[in-house]
Amino acid sequence: MRFHSKKNLLRTVGIVAFVAVLIGLANSTAFAQEEGFTTEQIVVQIDTIWLFIGAFLVFFMQAGFALVESGFTRAKNAANLILKNFMDFSAGALLYFAIGFAIMYGASAGGFIGTSNFFLSELAISTDSPYEWVDFLFQLMFAATAATIVSGVVAERLKFNVYIIYSVILIGLIYPISGHWHWGGGWVEALGFVDFAGSTVVHAVGGFAGLAAALVLGPRIGKFNADGTANVIPGHNLTMAALGVFILWLGWFGFNAGSTLSGMNPGIAYIAVTTTLAAAAGLISALLVNWAKTGKPAPEMAMNGALAGLVGITAGAANVTPTGAVLIGLIAGPVLVYGLELIEKGLKVDDPVGAVAVHGLAGIWGTVAVGLFAAPAAGVMTDMGPVAGLFYGGGLAQLGIQLVGTLAISAWAFGTMYLLFTILKVTIGVRISEQEELEGLDLSEHGTMSYPEFGRPAPGLPGERNLMPTGTGD
Repeated sequence: MRFHSKKNLLRTVGIVAFVAVLIGLANSTAFAQEEGFTTEQIVVQIDTIWLFIGAFLVFFMQAGFALVESGFTRAKNAANLILKNFMDFSAGALLYFAIGFAIMYGASAGGFIGTSNFFLSELAISTDSPYEWVDFLFQLMFAATAATIVSGVVAERLKFNVYIIYSVILIGLIYPISGHWHWGGGWVEALGFVDFAGSTVVHAVGGFAGLAAALVLGPRIGKFNADGTANVIPGHNLTMAALGVFILWLGWFGFNAGSTLSGMNPGIAYIAVTTTLAAAAGLISALLVNWAKTGKPAPEMAMNGALAGLVGITAGAANVTPTGAVLIGLIAGPVLVYGLELIEKGLKVDDPVGAVAVHGLAGIWGTVAVGLFAAPAAGVMTDMGPVAGLFYGGGLAQLGIQLVGTLAISAWAFGTMYLLFTILKVTIGVRISEQEELEGLDLSEHGTMSYPEFGRPAPGLPGERNLMPTGTGD
């Protein structure tokens, strides 16, 4: 009896609290209207608050990337990776403020580049324009995401100053130019290209920029044998990486649902559902495919599978059915597994965290998949407009547009970044010395250790200390 009494009491309290919230919301709206706020002003404020929530969730993804990249690499480089995530956001924010946002969203010059609003000069400092300011903040988070993808690909061997140069150029120039082609009203958008939240515009750009950097940089010491076979270099903290994946998954709700850019959009919950289904399907399929290949259910592959599913659904989250989202995620799993094999065994590229496959290849797959699975009813539901893929009566037209846009943007990122890293290689050099790499970037580049209580002398380096705990496979 006592249990049931407490249960009834809690239920009553919950109902009362819910009713109070409803009354409060009604009174707040009534008060706003009594105070002279128009319906339009209230809608703008709702949109502004929603975009703030989205921006904060995407910003939190920086923490997820830091944990994933640090966890999947060796302890002696953890501080270096964490600082890279701080620096690409902070330095990139200043460049995106100065020129990046203007290049991406300014008045278009021939559909290729924006030419106005440098230093946010056209944004009014006024209570009448709150949405414009939070829109800049939201777009900045996406630019930072594109940049930070590369830090995992080049982990454990890239000079820190070179990484800073790369990140400000990507955020200030390379990403905004291709971003203008689509989201800024440029030539790709004019074709009818669909990339709702950035499978290609953000993730493939980061993934193929990373591939270019890795090709110029070369593999880590000990990654490949003389006969070309690859060695596993295990990360130091799988638990840390797992937490990072969960944070990224959470942040993706801001990434995708926030890309409605409006708290009044009827499709917010729908987009969150397609996002979740694709991530879950990507995790399961990557785990099972790799399990069949190796005989072991690998947690690392499952975690990257979830990320591949998230990257894959980002382009079509507002335009595919829930079933379509599941299929996109299911196919993203083998794209990841076989993509990792292609990159490592075929191209001999050392990607410590698998970012090229996760963001580059899964990004291409997800964007092209819109041309297959886009359902007109979903587009209407999410206020994005009806788009018909091949399987929904659209023929090959949308599929062809998706291929053109995806290849153009990916090629732009790869080509410009390959040129940039080649120039840096022949001028200031891009790679740390062999001794510094064996010692670890934390100590050699930053003069610190992430785990000093576990330090031990590094082989061949008398008097120096390695950051890898004993027994972790360094």
